[in-house]
Amino acid sequence: MLLTIRSLTKTFPGTTALDAVDFDLAAGEIHALLGENGAGKSTLIKCLTGAYSRDGGEISLEGRPISPRSTSKAQELGIGTVYQEVNLLANLTVAQNLTFGREPTRFGMVDARAQKRQAEAMLEGYGLDIDVSRNLAAYSVAVRQIIAIARAVALSGKVLILDEPTASLDAREVETLFDVVRGLRDRGLGIVFVSHFLDQVFALTDRVTVLRNGRRVASERTADLNRVRLIEHMLGHALEDEVIAHGKTHDAAAAQRPELLRFENFGRRGHVEPFDLAVGRGEVLGLAGLLGSGRTESAELLFGVVEAHSGAARDENGTFDLSSPRAAVAAGFGYAPEERKEDGIVADLSVRENIALALQAHRGWLRRLSGAEQARLANNYIARLDIRTFGPEQPVGELSGGNQQKVVLARWLAMNPRFLILDEPTRGIDVGAHAEILRLIQKVTAEGMSILIISSELDELIAVSDRVIVVRDRRHVAELTGREITSDTIVRAIAAPQAGRQNSGEEAA
Repeated sequence: MLLTIRSLTKTFPGTTALDAVDFDLAAGEIHALLGENGAGKSTLIKCLTGAYSRDGGEISLEGRPISPRSTSKAQELGIGTVYQEVNLLANLTVAQNLTFGREPTRFGMVDARAQKRQAEAMLEGYGLDIDVSRNLAAYSVAVRQIIAIARAVALSGKVLILDEPTASLDAREVETLFDVVRGLRDRGLGIVFVSHFLDQVFALTDRVTVLRNGRRVASERTADLNRVRLIEHMLGHALEDEVIAHGKTHDAAAAQRPELLRFENFGRRGHVEPFDLAVGRGEVLGLAGLLGSGRTESAELLFGVVEAHSGAARDENGTFDLSSPRAAVAAGFGYAPEERKEDGIVADLSVRENIALALQAHRGWLRRLSGAEQARLANNYIARLDIRTFGPEQPVGELSGGNQQKVVLARWLAMNPRFLILDEPTRGIDVGAHAEILRLIQKVTAEGMSILIISSELDELIAVSDRVIVVRDRRHVAELTGREITSDTIVRAIAAPQAGRQNSGEEAA
């Protein structure tokens, strides 16, 4: 075995990121490493490449124990990594990027001719006919990925980790990259492939290991897996035939509400395929799919974080602008993003200031909220949502994750939007706060607000949704209503292979 990991353990304050994980990689093998957010994939890679020190366990390369203390030491041992965002310098030439840090010299100066020859030699066998004297910026993302792979192989040459390398590529570019990866496998490299695209996993890999909540839950030959079982491993849900209602009857009639909004042929190239979507007044619309399937991308499109390339948004007054978050707020939309610490809260501002932000933006800066109005608003929502804080002037960054999430919700509720988008609103919060947020969703929709909720927790979606849209491979592929809303039907819709891509390993059942 080329690479062996045994009982790898890594803890951070308050959480165990890796819990005695085992992983093997053979020479001449492409091994998929899969799991949802927080599963432990990134932590495992960082421990393997020296970015993190491990707290327990052993790593062996070619039978010898290793403990890389930095990414450069990992490269010296033979372990290289290529990420989705290519870690090269676009303002340098291809040759300069390929030889960076080990440039050939003559009389103490870089020998440009030798550098060019060295770069061309490094790209032999990769199917690229390019001028290495041109800047990297002149080439497509796919070509840059191949150049990054060539550099990583030249520096390392034993283990190659590909972390979401196809996320920004089209189908033709993906196949070109796969030809390169298969060629490296045939040369004897061991390749770890991290991806959220299941079609690509089945098309490319030899084995699959699944992590969930920091533990290894499955490791099988790809040919022995089917999609449903793979997704069950990732989500931790066995298929069920019964309806799990938790207060929702899921009668088909419950979804028939007066239409509030309609999105027609709404999409963006390379982001989300065009879709049609109607939203009823007071409706909870669930969005289900694996991480990377297009859930968050759909939310960003609907809130104007990225601008649509096609389609229109309509209400009873006709079409309206959704070209930016400012336009979305003006249209009465709110958005609580998945990454609350990075995109939701302003950590250094107080609870009061965070809660007032959306309403102030909606009113415009010429109609400023007074300090007294902000205080009344903050105290009202601190009481309504039971936000555990020392007071409205406490910096929001000092609150627990669940209370930060409540502050983000309070911000948008204070604006009273007609359409509120919630991306993983209960991730990483305690059970009590989780239940409070679900009760809050039911309360505000009963008062007429419409909500789009994205969640990896199927039980949560089933509990609150009137309809569920299933997203796969950046496409809206199914709409479930009434008694169709079960974990069984959701998982099967996620697992269904694309037309023309089926084989024995890809069948859903």
